[in-house]
Amino acid sequence: MSNSPVDNGRRRFLTVSTCVVGGVGVAGAAIPFIASFNPSAKAKAAGADVEVDISKLEPGQLMRVEWRSKPVFIVRRTPEILEALAAHEEQLKDANSEQPQQPGFAQNRHRSLKDEYLVLVGICTHLGCSPQHLKDGAFNEIVDGVKDGFFCPCHGSKFDMSGRVFSGVPAGLNLVVPPYQFLDDNLLNIGSEGEVA
Repeated sequence: MSNSPVDNGRRRFLTVSTCVVGGVGVAGAAIPFIASFNPSAKAKAAGADVEVDISKLEPGQLMRVEWRSKPVFIVRRTPEILEALAAHEEQLKDANSEQPQQPGFAQNRHRSLKDEYLVLVGICTHLGCSPQHLKDGAFNEIVDGVKDGFFCPCHGSKFDMSGRVFSGVPAGLNLVVPPYQFLDDNLLNIGSEGEVA
């Protein structure tokens, strides 16, 4: 056995150095592993709110956008369209929007925060097809006396210009109103519910 003296200072330095290098190595390996638990940018975007500029939307015009991989219809209704909503309520399954598939602010004739703007998920509540927007009298061929509305070509479901479903069709519910809010007069946020700006 060697009787040379033990250098405690050197031993402490080597121990501390080894721990520091080992700690850096563990942290270097853990960071990518922990980061893999976070959702990807694509996954975040799929559930993110969507901001839509509605400043160029003309009266009577429909705009389509995508939110959470679903089509969303934004329609700027004319005063004539709004006035016509009361004329066919006896033909609707849920005229007062009492079924709970929309935010509370949509439980009225207009189903919207601002009467002029209709915001709907563009998916039929029967089997998920996308309804067509028929306007300028074209919907009258589908429902007598109603000039504008939405018609699902897959199974014949019919919806008025508030997305309310007509009786006698396969769809049992009104079209869904997503949560949304007006950020200002020209900017709409789909995905977060709020009050009129």
